[in-house]
Amino acid sequence: MLQTARLRRGVDRPRAGRTPRRQNSPLHIAYEQAGIAPPALVAVAAADIPPPYHALLVHEGEMTRTLEEHVGGRVGIRVLSTRARARLYVRRVLLVDEASGRPVAMGAVRLAIAALPRPVRAEVLGGRVPLGRLLRAAGLDFLSRPTGYLAVTPNPELMGLFWMTSPETLFGRTTTVLLGARKIGEIVEILPRV
Repeated sequence: MLQTARLRRGVDRPRAGRTPRRQNSPLHIAYEQAGIAPPALVAVAAADIPPPYHALLVHEGEMTRTLEEHVGGRVGIRVLSTRARARLYVRRVLLVDEASGRPVAMGAVRLAIAALPRPVRAEVLGGRVPLGRLLRAAGLDFLSRPTGYLAVTPNPELMGLFWMTSPETLFGRTTTVLLGARKIGEIVEILPRV
């Protein structure tokens, strides 16, 4: 649903205001696996992301570092679901402020796990450290490149994860993970109310 064939190749971004058509994003795969209807997503332009979301989403950096700078400390990870198939790994996680336990993002990643060095692969599969911190600590030449931005109407499950009492609009982004010049993954990142 999130990505057209062109978006998957990183050639084009979805047009603002359109509900993406395909349902093969890491987010949809993870929700389908859990038997839960995903939140409603609508593609929006970067200029339509309001502050303070704009500063947290519209950049070329990786989200772990951005969130750690925002909360003023480390973020931890709570794995919500995983799925490994051959060379592909999909997981959905909740990132939390380690000091308070407050949720700071929900993310879903589809990763060509075999593209990572064996020790990094084992760490990713272990699910104890956010992906951005792992790749940085390993000294890998990686880049998170935004491919689109989202307005999100949370489903009941996401509302529970984000401690919400009403379904207010949230914002997120889709990114492509590059290792060197090679695409190795896709991520959907959604922020709670900030």
